[in-house]
Amino acid sequence: MEPALTIVVVEDDRDRAIAIVDALKSTGNHEVVVIANASGLARRIVAHAPDIVLIDIDNPTRDMLEELTLASGPLERPVAMFVSGEAGGLAKTAIEAGVSAYVVDGLSPERLKPVMDTAIARFRMVKQMRTELAETRRALEERKVIDRAKGLLIKAKGIDEDAAYALLRKTAMDQGRRVADVAEALVTASGLLR
Repeated sequence: MEPALTIVVVEDDRDRAIAIVDALKSTGNHEVVVIANASGLARRIVAHAPDIVLIDIDNPTRDMLEELTLASGPLERPVAMFVSGEAGGLAKTAIEAGVSAYVVDGLSPERLKPVMDTAIARFRMVKQMRTELAETRRALEERKVIDRAKGLLIKAKGIDEDAAYALLRKTAMDQGRRVADVAEALVTASGLLR
């Protein structure tokens, strides 16, 4: 059995909101919150801390997409947007804003669960890629600092690269710190002595 989700539904039409809530309740014991007015949308979404946001709107505006982007909502949780028409080419803007699923031809109750599942899966995949990219960038930056520190040690002590790295590693072990932290301290100190 799937865990219950907290779902925010952005829908200004009362009858459609009721139909959406009913459809969601039929897919599981979810906590559903309806936001009928899009003003202050980002703040209101954050206040509910949902697992997913479903936005059903005839024609999304750039302002709405900007607000989603500024609030980092799409970067923190999956967002599925259901639109009635092509919406003037806003699909690309919506995806760039972090919308996980952009569905044209509106929201229909029978498509709700598959679209939600897809949006959640896509969000998790993109989040994992962002995490891996950040870790790779951090590792590359650390590698650059370690290489600079090794260069300083080679120049100052007249040792080879392997000995310089061994000295950094031993110092890190002796101080209970990471090699990258010791290297950063050495590079910083060297900059102060110039």
